[in-house]
Amino acid sequence: MSEPRVKRIKTCLPLCKTHISSAGSLARQNFPTVVEESLCGVSTLLIEVSYRLEALAKIFEQCDLALPRVAAYFHQESVKELERAEAMQQYLTQRGGKHCSKNIQRPGTEEVCAVLPALELVLAQWKEEMGVMVELNQLAHEYGDPHTASVIKSQFIQPLVPKVKLIGDLLTSARRVGCTGDRTGGFGEYLIDRLQDTLTIT
Repeated sequence: MSEPRVKRIKTCLPLCKTHISSAGSLARQNFPTVVEESLCGVSTLLIEVSYRLEALAKIFEQCDLALPRVAAYFHQESVKELERAEAMQQYLTQRGGKHCSKNIQRPGTEEVCAVLPALELVLAQWKEEMGVMVELNQLAHEYGDPHTASVIKSQFIQPLVPKVKLIGDLLTSARRVGCTGDRTGGFGEYLIDRLQDTLTIT
């Protein structure tokens, strides 16, 4: 069955521009090419998010910062993001699609030297990821692929909601206890690091 001719919505989805479609796959059914390309591109985005979180974890493991619980939290979230990327790739394969290997961008964490900018970076990243997932959900609906839309909503959008809330709360707490954007965060950063229950709640 041919794909419906519909007006494309304006999108900022990270499409895989060099994607090799699996149109001849026997497992493929009602799986629009544009959705396949988007899933491929978004899975790479998730790998980049995982890489960025792991880079933040390494920063807070350094002896001049030494915030082990903060480092453990970012490492934990890095592993979860990588699992999400692998889950999306597995879904892509199950639908008869293909995943293309691409270069992973640098994490862009070189200037981070304190908890406050790290939390701001993660909050912005997860809000961007949420926006991408919502657009992917809309795209799947637009092209008549309700199964992908349902998977994106249940497995990728809903788990992001408490993460964004937690980081927002931590960011508010960090500002209240006097954390700064440089290496003078002092006792405030120590207090944030002691919030073990909060950091490991998700």
